[in-house]
Amino acid sequence: MTEYSKLSRAELEALKDELLARYEEYKSLGLKLDMSRGKPGVGQLAESAPLMDVLGSDSDMKSAGGVDCRNYGGFDGLPEVRAIFAEMLGVPVEMVIAGGNASLNLMFDAVAQGVYGGYGCGSWASQGEVKFLCPVPGYDRHFAVTEYFGIKMINVDMTPDGPDMDTVEKLVSSDPAIKGIWCVPMYSNPQGYTYSDETVRRFANLKPAAKDFRIFWDNAYCVHHFRKDRRDSLLNLMDECIKAGNEDLPFIFASTSKISYPGAGVAVMATSKANRVFIDSRLKIQTIGPDKLNHLRHARYFVNAAGIYAHMEKMAKHLEPRFDAVLNMLNSELSGTGAAEWTEPVGGYFVSVDVNEGCAKRVVSLCKEAGVTLTEAGASFPYHNDPKDTNIRLAPSFPSVEELTKAMEIFCLAAKLAAVEKHLA
Repeated sequence: MTEYSKLSRAELEALKDELLARYEEYKSLGLKLDMSRGKPGVGQLAESAPLMDVLGSDSDMKSAGGVDCRNYGGFDGLPEVRAIFAEMLGVPVEMVIAGGNASLNLMFDAVAQGVYGGYGCGSWASQGEVKFLCPVPGYDRHFAVTEYFGIKMINVDMTPDGPDMDTVEKLVSSDPAIKGIWCVPMYSNPQGYTYSDETVRRFANLKPAAKDFRIFWDNAYCVHHFRKDRRDSLLNLMDECIKAGNEDLPFIFASTSKISYPGAGVAVMATSKANRVFIDSRLKIQTIGPDKLNHLRHARYFVNAAGIYAHMEKMAKHLEPRFDAVLNMLNSELSGTGAAEWTEPVGGYFVSVDVNEGCAKRVVSLCKEAGVTLTEAGASFPYHNDPKDTNIRLAPSFPSVEELTKAMEIFCLAAKLAAVEKHLA
């Protein structure tokens, strides 16, 4: 294809007319396609059906350690399920707290504790202005949490190796108001990048001006590989922090939300013994214990980390063709046009597309009018403000391959049309 910037005005006008005619045809179909959230598809959810059959009679509700899972107690979760996550995350089991179904709840509570209780230096709220570093593009729900608490968010550019660590180190070491940074270190949301070994080591060796600075390490996609022949690996942050004498720096989060059931999974947080003193003091007041029957289901079904790895191979069979449908369409329709650039991850749940500057909102609007719902333009930036209005997050997991193909036809058409309009303007 000829790059649009090299076309004459007459050629651009003719192309615009052609694209508009095709676009009107799609609008007339009355489609309703949704690529807005990274929800597991129906086929993926069905893979976890046996999870519901592992509990027997009422007399079979005790864990292997003798805990009666029907009753109160165990504020930090069932030991068996904590052990599975400890193995999966590569941390000591005593560091792991198992909670409800959503790691987002654990992250929200960890920020709330910083704001109102603090981590050994008094509450963040009592110290004046509070700031967080936010690698961008990033996860919209992370940014919503810090915005909710009135925390000032500072953009840090993402690279294929992770956040721009020169910027992170400079800011963290010089500003005691910076209390945290959001990270999705493996198959990042939305670009699908995995932090390099050097990046992880630089995180572990940070020298924060704030003694109560914490790394919010959301390892949501640590086992979410979908390519048979290629997968990323991530250096163990906790190991590196211990080597550096910084074991109190990380809060590590994970869950089975995209492993078993998003609405009925298990979420965990792992952190140092010193951090657990603060967190446990809150949990003992906040809860009389999580859903231990759900913990028991997961412990019996998965047994160990190997059980999770085997289960995720089943999930990959559903995800790989969906990502192929998205990436094949992007490559066939947009390569060489200059209308967009995109990532090609080997794991995770998203594809990040950068359309021409100033065009993301236009593309999302065109898609919506033609029946395709995408994540809001700007959502992957704090305050929903993408300074260049370029980034769009695509979520291939939920629709069928056929629906994805149709949705991507419309998306690529919208990206082309927006690019042509920009060149004409």
